[in-house]
Amino acid sequence: MTESIAERQSTSRIGGLWGGFTRLAPGVIVAATIAAAATFLSEHYTAPVMVYALLLGMAFNFLTEDQGRAMPGIEFSSRTLLRLAVGLLGVQITISDILRLGPTPVVTVIAGVTLTIGFGILAARVMKVDRAFGILTSGAVAICGASAAMAISSVLPHSERLERDTVFTVIGVTTLSTTAMIVYPIIITQFHLDHSAVGMFLGGTIHDVAQVVGAGYSVSEETGNVATFTKLLRVAMLLPVVMMLAVAFRSGQATEGNIVSRTFPSFLLLFVALVIIGSLGVLPPEVTEFIKSASRWLLVTAIAALGMKTKLKSIASVGGRAIALIVMETLFLAAFVLVVVLWQRV
Repeated sequence: MTESIAERQSTSRIGGLWGGFTRLAPGVIVAATIAAAATFLSEHYTAPVMVYALLLGMAFNFLTEDQGRAMPGIEFSSRTLLRLAVGLLGVQITISDILRLGPTPVVTVIAGVTLTIGFGILAARVMKVDRAFGILTSGAVAICGASAAMAISSVLPHSERLERDTVFTVIGVTTLSTTAMIVYPIIITQFHLDHSAVGMFLGGTIHDVAQVVGAGYSVSEETGNVATFTKLLRVAMLLPVVMMLAVAFRSGQATEGNIVSRTFPSFLLLFVALVIIGSLGVLPPEVTEFIKSASRWLLVTAIAALGMKTKLKSIASVGGRAIALIVMETLFLAAFVLVVVLWQRV
């Protein structure tokens, strides 16, 4: 009887795993196929693979409509695979690299997040927009885009407009971040900065992790490494900001414990662990190269999935003041970080 129960439990687990695989497979396969096509085009036409993946993905946006069969896999690719890929990027960065950058990125990130949120609150008041909306948009811009928007929304006072504002913020920061991924690398090259400074600018200004990685590595590997590190410093600011907002608004919807579990980015732990392991030099070169290659493929796949989810027309359906506010916050953050990197060069 015991063996029979154990066999049934084993069969149930296998069935659950198979069901999850079949649910995710269509979307993941499509994203991986687009990633392969983008890689082929990049190798033959010497253009950034991330840009090809994004643009090709946007051409398949119709697959995300009406929650089709591919949608679960696309969501999985753009979120879970992305986080895994970014976590694996830690193998490319060592503690000596971080120390070489000095304290400037840390100070810049803390100041940038604080000033951008303050600017958003003040601008919302001047533009006669709800203060909570200013906090929501500026927090998303300052920290990590859509993920920050969802986390901050969970601790803001509940209102009839909160869900609509959250959806707009997610659409807005994703659209602006996608635009920045393409435009910022072009603009920053006009200032003739070194790769480290360019990486600091890209990592300190672009909203979402995926686009930071895409923009950074489209310039160079060093730029990508610095951009990723700077961006993860901003991601690490999510937890203290959300906890402070929860205390400020005395939200009864979330306790300190579930804020930690819902908002702390677990991939950051993987990233830090690999930085430490890589710094110790205990990984064989073959393993390091395999992890780098796996991370690169996962990133391109995630970018392709992100492109499939991007709907540029959606942003036109919201009010003009809301659009103006989030654009102003984005430009404020970009101007602040640009001033810092230019001042550092002097």
